Amino acid sequence: MAAIEPNPKICLHLRSNSFRTAPHPLVSQFEEHLNRLKSSESASSASSLSHKVCGLQDLQDSSDKLLQLSTTQQVLAQDWSQKCVDELLDGSLRLLDICSTAKDCLVQPKESLYEVQSAIRRRGTEAALTVGAANYLASRKNVKKAIRMALGNIKGIRNDLIVKENDMLSMLKEAEAVTVSTFESLLCFISNQKGQSKQSRWSAISKLMQPKRVACDSQERGTSEFEKVDAALKSLIRQKHASTDNLQGDLENLEMFIQDLETGVECLSRKLIRTRVSILNIFND
Repeated sequence: MAAIEPNPKICLHLRSNSFRTAPHPLVSQFEEHLNRLKSSESASSASSLSHKVCGLQDLQDSSDKLLQLSTTQQVLAQDWSQKCVDELLDGSLRLLDICSTAKDCLVQPKESLYEVQSAIRRRGTEAALTVGAANYLASRKNVKKAIRMALGNIKGIRNDLIVKENDMLSMLKEAEAVTVSTFESLLCFISNQKGQSKQSRWSAISKLMQPKRVACDSQERGTSEFEKVDAALKSLIRQKHASTDNLQGDLENLEMFIQDLETGVECLSRKLIRTRVSILNIFND
């Protein structure tokens, strides 16, 4: 008797309750990472942001492993329309664009930050310190402008992230939504934005994620590393003779935060590229 080929849809069991078989371990792993990010506390501090970026790295690793399964590839290649493929590829490009913006917004202030630190360590003149502070604040102004544009773009893509079905496309779109929301929290944190309307900002994506809070909406969070340095340097420029004792510690904390996030976002970028390549390979074979 000829062997009966297993149905790849049943083997993979993409979160359908109609099958009695257990989901593939990689599907369970993917959902575990996804649910952990969706249910985690708002990224309203440097440490929580770093933790969520690491969580996104784990989610992308899990996504890529899932895409490497032959059963997954069969399901995608056989059942997906060109529209579904385009949606997924467009989404991966959006994530890479947002990721690139986040990297730029972390890198841009670094040079002027070093300039201020150097002036303090060398006990430079007030003029040198003031110039360094002014350069840093100018860089921050440019960063905030770029972030406003990025947040506007994010607002424009939320409707594309609403999940309607329990299938592989929806799973990957959920991952995209969680990634977008974390980047949004990061960008809001960098630009010191808060107090915006939760209803208007999250009306679409909340249908998917139902987050407890988001960083931009938090009125109770403490002062961020960026806020502390911004305020201190503005005060220094106004007062001329302001003490730099506390400023040095704030600058060092901000430097470590930027370095930590920059490393994490760079690693995440590589993983996003790898996942995109995996998707392209499935549909180009």
